Amino acid sequence: MIVNIIICLLLGYLFGCFSTGYLIGKINKVDITKYGSKNSGTTNALRTLGAKAGLLTLLGDMIKAIIPILLVKLAIYPDNDDVLLLALYTGLGVVLGHNYPIFLKFRGGKGIAATAGTMAVIDPLLIPFALPIFVISVAITRYVSVGSLLISIFFPIWIAIRHQENIHMLLVALAFTILAFIKHSQNIKRILNGTENKLGQKVKID
Repeated sequence: MIVNIIICLLLGYLFGCFSTGYLIGKINKVDITKYGSKNSGTTNALRTLGAKAGLLTLLGDMIKAIIPILLVKLAIYPDNDDVLLLALYTGLGVVLGHNYPIFLKFRGGKGIAATAGTMAVIDPLLIPFALPIFVISVAITRYVSVGSLLISIFFPIWIAIRHQENIHMLLVALAFTILAFIKHSQNIKRILNGTENKLGQKVKID
């Protein structure tokens, strides 16, 4: 089992290291790691490059989680009794690769789009519950970070409800939450100080 977990984490990490936002920025001749929040995630792509780039980054970062998880579920370990747990580990590997990509000197995004992709493919029933939580919280607060953190909290709650007997899955789901809070630590400080950027604010490109 340990070998299988390591394989899934490594597979996920390799996919996670594909930085959609950084690539789209380079196509537009902009290094988004030098502007705004200086990370390569969806929100910074949106603020730095506009709505189209933000949407493409979101989709790309979700897809890079969906593909390896489907590979694990349908091709690599389709008959494994712990395939959902292994799929979760794969998604965790994607988030780690996204947050700490080796090709960008371990400076990546915050992992929320990759987490969303993981959530969607692990259990599609999550979507009609998680999406309104994100949309409504962002609409009310105008802080993308608030919606992101609420989604990361909702994930282990959902796993606990749907897989009450599987503590291992709950612990892995909690790892997504911990990573989200680690990467959003500065956002949390800015929210408390009233200086967090709100949705719609743009970053000036030199």
